[in-house]
Amino acid sequence: MPGRSAVFRCERRTEPLLPRPAFLRRLGAHALVALAILTASLAIGVSGYHVTEGLPWIDALLNASMIFGGMGPVDQLRTEAGTVFASVYALYSGVVFLVIAGVILVPPLHRLFHRFHFDEQGD
Repeated sequence: MPGRSAVFRCERRTEPLLPRPAFLRRLGAHALVALAILTASLAIGVSGYHVTEGLPWIDALLNASMIFGGMGPVDQLRTEAGTVFASVYALYSGVVFLVIAGVILVPPLHRLFHRFHFDEQGD
C-alpha cells in the first residue's frame, strides 16, 4: 500500500511469514507508538488536573496515572470543572487503554494467524 511504512504494513496471506528480526522491529515500532499515545494521554490528564483542580504537577501526575490505570483519582475533587474533567478523562482513558492494547497485540496476533494460515496451506 503506498504511503504506509513497511514496519507497520502486515504481510498478506500469500506472502511468506516475516523473518524474526523484521517481526521484532515491527513489534518495537508498535510499542513505540503505544508509548507515544500513553505519554500524550498522560500529558492531557496531568495538564487537566493541574488547570482544573490546581494540583501540583506531581499530584496531577498521580491522579492522571491512577485514572488511566483504572484505579480512580487519589485527591478529592473540589471544583465542578475538575469533576467534569475527571469524568471525561476517565471515559477517554478507557477507550485509549483499549487502543493501546490493540496496537501492542496486532503484531503477535497477526503472526499467529498468519502461521496458522500457512499450516492450513501445507495440508
